[in-house]
Amino acid sequence: MDGADEMDPVFRALADPTRRSLLDELFRADGQTQSALEARLPITRFGVAKHLKVLEDAGLVVTRRRGREKLHFLNAVPIRLVHDRWVSKYAEPWVAGLSDLKTRLEKTMEKIYEIYIKTTPERLWEAITDPDIRGKFQFGNRISSDFTPGSKFEVTNPGAPGMVLGEGKNLEVDPPRRLVQTMVALWGEDVKSEGESRITWEINQIADNSCMLTVTHDQLREGANNQLYGGWPMILSGLKTWLETGEELTTPGSLMYAGR
Repeated sequence: MDGADEMDPVFRALADPTRRSLLDELFRADGQTQSALEARLPITRFGVAKHLKVLEDAGLVVTRRRGREKLHFLNAVPIRLVHDRWVSKYAEPWVAGLSDLKTRLEKTMEKIYEIYIKTTPERLWEAITDPDIRGKFQFGNRISSDFTPGSKFEVTNPGAPGMVLGEGKNLEVDPPRRLVQTMVALWGEDVKSEGESRITWEINQIADNSCMLTVTHDQLREGANNQLYGGWPMILSGLKTWLETGEELTTPGSLMYAGR
């Protein structure tokens, strides 16, 4: 299946105005139950469930159980992949500026992202933990750690010599399946004040050469600075591109340090 075919479910899902309204509601307040979404749309419970299923199948919505409730989260990664394929090469700086302006209005406590990558769990784990490979897809940032439970890590960038951009602790280390980390952002005073959040990487092997990667960024303050989580769609798009093609993906994040 080529790249265009992979995007077909996304375009079909976005073609319906009711499904776009559901995504708008999740953008406004992430992590809602179906009942909460039903109350905001003039359609039946069955209709909402049907539309949510289409969005889930397209990867635009992911769900998590919290006790007896099933919560729905917006997954921006497929939209970012569409952007990277057809928009970024023509209008990246202009579009990114508008996108960032909209994202700054979002308030959330938890963000969940899912992406399918043609690779093995071992290669995916290596990409996440190897500092040189990490720099290929995370805006040039390197992560330094021995990745043992309880160990610390630091994030640096050659474009910002002598500066630690982030730090944290590895809470759970289970290669090549699961990595749970705390993280404190240090690249600016506006993010330092946000304090500690948590990032969970979960790798599920789908086939011999296919994995689903889920990144959950939680324990965020209500209304937290979007710099803490707004870059995940770009990071995961870059990770997929690197592992599947061996090429680096140009994003606003990578351009931020390229000129330094």
